[in-house]
Amino acid sequence: MDGEQHPDWHVRAGELVDALPGDPMGRYPEGVPFVQALQRGSMSLELFEPRGEDRQQPHTQDELYLVLSGTSGFVRGQERITCGAGDAIFVPAGMPHRFVGMSSGFRTWVVLYGPSGGERR
Repeated sequence: MDGEQHPDWHVRAGELVDALPGDPMGRYPEGVPFVQALQRGSMSLELFEPRGEDRQQPHTQDELYLVLSGTSGFVRGQERITCGAGDAIFVPAGMPHRFVGMSSGFRTWVVLYGPSGGERR
C-alpha cells in the first residue's frame, strides 16, 4: 500500500477512534458512540464503540456488524449470543437489538444498507 488514506473508499478504524464523540473519561454523554466512516448510495459504514448501556433503537435498514475488538453479549429479538473480534452479526431492519456487557476496547464496524424496511428474501 502507498500509505495514503482514500477518504471516499478506504478508511482505517484506528484513525477514526479520535473522532468518536464524548470525552475519554466519561465516554459519550450524548449517547452517540459512533462516527460515520463511508457513505455511498444506501450504504453507510460507521465505527461503533458502545460503553455502559447501548441505547440504540431498531433501524429502518438491514444492518451488519463486523466486530473489530473486544467481546460483548448481543441481544437480537429474543436471542442472545456472546460475540468477539472476527464475528459478523446480521440484524434485519426493524428488529430490536443491542450490545450488553461490553469489554474494555469493544469496537465494531456497522454497515447499514438497502431500502427502508430491509431487503426482501
